[in-house]
Amino acid sequence: MTTRPSAVPLHCDENGTGKSGTGAPPLLLVHGWGGDAGEWAPHLAAWSRRRRVLAPDLRGHGRSPAPAGGAYGPHDFAADLAALLHRLDTGPVVAVGHSMGGQAVTALAVEHPALVRAVVVLDPAYGADDAELARLPGEQEALRAEGAAWAVRFVRGAFGPHTPPEVRARHERLMAAMDPDVLARCRDGMYLAPDAFGARAAARTYLARRRCPVLGVYSNEAAADWERASLTHPYSRIEAWPECGHYLHEDRQEALVELVEEWTAGLDEPGATTYP
Repeated sequence: MTTRPSAVPLHCDENGTGKSGTGAPPLLLVHGWGGDAGEWAPHLAAWSRRRRVLAPDLRGHGRSPAPAGGAYGPHDFAADLAALLHRLDTGPVVAVGHSMGGQAVTALAVEHPALVRAVVVLDPAYGADDAELARLPGEQEALRAEGAAWAVRFVRGAFGPHTPPEVRARHERLMAAMDPDVLARCRDGMYLAPDAFGARAAARTYLARRRCPVLGVYSNEAAADWERASLTHPYSRIEAWPECGHYLHEDRQEALVELVEEWTAGLDEPGATTYP
């Protein structure tokens, strides 16, 4: 068994009380690589009208500390998130994760199942094919050599035709301010570490351990089809929004708010959160 360092205390934005009588489970909103909790501000405002909503900064991102020489894989993020949920006494949450955050909430569901009622993954950073994996060593070398400038160019390629200009500018600004060593360690943790599950074969094995309902939204039809084949719970559902870029939760903010509200309302149906 791998021994992991102590959890990092995360900064967390929070709104809503969860005491409206609706019974809606709290939402945990987890950003992706080089992002921070601020990208969820509009979603947090919308969802907190009827439930408790938490948006943390992952370790090494935003206002959360970066442990010197620390690990930055999804398992490490999940341990931090579990400690946060215990500290805030949330009970089981619906864990929503974008990109690297999709790996983090998946690890949270697998390794801390009592804390997760359901998972929502948005263009999650697992399921990389052979071509993506072949590019990784060179990309990591370039990232370490060029620093945040490489990451800024990389993120520009993730925007779609409908990504708002202010969203583009904000993500470029965040990337430019990131510690390049943290960025590189995050990608190592997602794809190259011994316990990484970013590659398709490893992801298929790991996702089989995720026993809660899953809502997935992808910007790519082929990736959505791959995720559909990995589902194990009958209430799970996958959608594709091919008109979006990678930051689909910001490209179609209102549509995502409505989709998550509609899908999570069904979690109260008999058998929706019971593994068959």
